[in-house]
Amino acid sequence: MDISVENLTSVDKEITIKATREDLKPKFDEAYKKYRSQIQMPGFRQGRVPLSLVKKRFGQEIEAEEINKYVQEVYENEVVPEYEPVGESEMLDLQWEDDQLEVKFKIGARPEFELTELTEIEVEKMVHDVTDEEVEEEIERTLERQGNWEEVDGEIEEDHRVTVDAQTLDEDGNPVEGEKDEDQVVNLSDEGAEEFRKELVGKKAGDTVDMEVGEEDDVDRFRLEIKKVEKPDKAELNDEFAKEQSNGEAKNVDEFRSFVKSRMQQYYDQTSSDLFRQDLVSTMADAHEFEIPEVFEQQILKNYVEHLKQQSGGDLPPDFDVEDYKNRMRDQAIQEGKWFFINRKLQEKFDDIEIKPEDIDQHIASEAARYGATVDQMKQYFAQNPSQLESLRSSIRESKIFDKLENAVTIRELSKDEFREKREKEQEEKEKKSK
Repeated sequence: MDISVENLTSVDKEITIKATREDLKPKFDEAYKKYRSQIQMPGFRQGRVPLSLVKKRFGQEIEAEEINKYVQEVYENEVVPEYEPVGESEMLDLQWEDDQLEVKFKIGARPEFELTELTEIEVEKMVHDVTDEEVEEEIERTLERQGNWEEVDGEIEEDHRVTVDAQTLDEDGNPVEGEKDEDQVVNLSDEGAEEFRKELVGKKAGDTVDMEVGEEDDVDRFRLEIKKVEKPDKAELNDEFAKEQSNGEAKNVDEFRSFVKSRMQQYYDQTSSDLFRQDLVSTMADAHEFEIPEVFEQQILKNYVEHLKQQSGGDLPPDFDVEDYKNRMRDQAIQEGKWFFINRKLQEKFDDIEIKPEDIDQHIASEAARYGATVDQMKQYFAQNPSQLESLRSSIRESKIFDKLENAVTIRELSKDEFREKREKEQEEKEKKSK
């Protein structure tokens, strides 16, 4: 048996395993003995079928099975310890001809790189303290959501809700047959209803409005028949409302304001933390120049596709272009792959990270709250699923890595509005590049 390696790139290797019948003979002989004892054929007692007949009738299948077992054993016992493959290795070829076996694998190797000086890494972070004005706005929205709608005969205003029949029009303004959606409800106060607000404010029930949605070549045309107009009839802000909306945590209106402010601040803090971590991963990946193994990249892309399948109920739409999707997701896959190796380096650097029992208890409590279960139920779940417990430990370890990084890198704080404007500009530039 012989194993050779060819470096395709700095992180991709082609492993060739060669063997002869002589190398495989012990396995073949053992397999023939095993199957001979099990095979039943007319005219022979079980276990007494001539070996020559066993080889003639079943030899090809038996040897093929043993060859696959042999290749797997050599890979696990010889290749893995020596080359430490990363990701799912790919079998490129397997040939068994003239008593000669040749198998080729493509494997990934761990990239060699040094961590960039962390103090040179600059990451932006949104910092926002919730104001009393924002609290009052949120309470107003809650009162509207928990209130009712009252039909009106007057002109439509920006906070009204309208019910329309929407008829699709062609480029000449003529109705498209079969494309009419009846009783569509549009809440004009919704953030995404700006175009409808422009066209409908000031109109009344019974009016007909033609409008266009979109830009340039991507324009949809509609004729809206306004059937009903409603205004919000807000709920009353009182102590009973405060208790109900806070599940008893607030006993009166003043406590409800404090409750809402606390929840809003938690939301902003969590959002800021999540976005910071996303940006940190992206920045760290950009700051380190190295390749990731192709098999590892393909494994990540495969996981993306599998995740889409799960979201779609198990199957993708028949016309879904998997390869096009992978091409569009390739940059993200490379970034995720680079972070995987950077994270491993960081774990070596921060060798004082320790996962304590209280860390696990805290994360289990968080998971219980997230899924609406009790802590005891979550502990039982993890006890029955050891692999999930290891995944939990990995999450805790990564969280501690982020905590270390937050103290090590340079952070540039941005206000909520500055952060949003920057994100919007980045999204616009991204869309321009994709066109």
